[in-house]
Amino acid sequence: MKVLAIADIHGSQYRLNLVLKNVTAYRPDLVVVCGDITQFGPGELATTLLNQIPVETLALAGNIDTSDVDQGINTSKAINLHGKRVVIHGISFVGIGREIPAFLEDTVIANGTEKKSLKKILDSTSVLVTHYPPFKLQDKIFIGTHGGSKELRSLIDTIKPRLVLCGHIHEDPGVTQTGDTTVVNCSLGKRTEGAIVDINKTVKVTILD
Repeated sequence: MKVLAIADIHGSQYRLNLVLKNVTAYRPDLVVVCGDITQFGPGELATTLLNQIPVETLALAGNIDTSDVDQGINTSKAINLHGKRVVIHGISFVGIGREIPAFLEDTVIANGTEKKSLKKILDSTSVLVTHYPPFKLQDKIFIGTHGGSKELRSLIDTIKPRLVLCGHIHEDPGVTQTGDTTVVNCSLGKRTEGAIVDINKTVKVTILD
């Protein structure tokens, strides 16, 4: 399966136009939006932006998105992945939007009609979609310090999901391998336009720049 992974549209039609250009160029099966769809809302803008994407889309809110952005995602054609497990083409996508909670492993995830803790839902075959990156993995900010989540890093080191898609840190888009897990910061910015991720027996990532 070919995925176009992006983050940090921040309400910009110009940035969304880059997404639409890459949908046309690369013909992905799925678009995954890793938060900060808007710049402090409103929810209706999230609906307007997401409805322009012409292929199946998973999306979740980021830390800049206001509370009504969740409803904006729900109203759009996209699937709101926050707090859910969704299986597409046989691949399990699990989403944690906004800020990473302190007790991450115990976060409740909806799996169809069931609800279980994240530590019982996530496994080594999963794709974990978050807004924040894990600590010291594609999370370096401009002053050289790390802005990622230590709770998320601990979870990844323990459960070892196949792939993590994230954004938030605009200064450090790219891809890193940690053990069996591929971490992709797909933030849109001055240098990059997200990532194409081919998920088959292996995971192949191309950063779009």
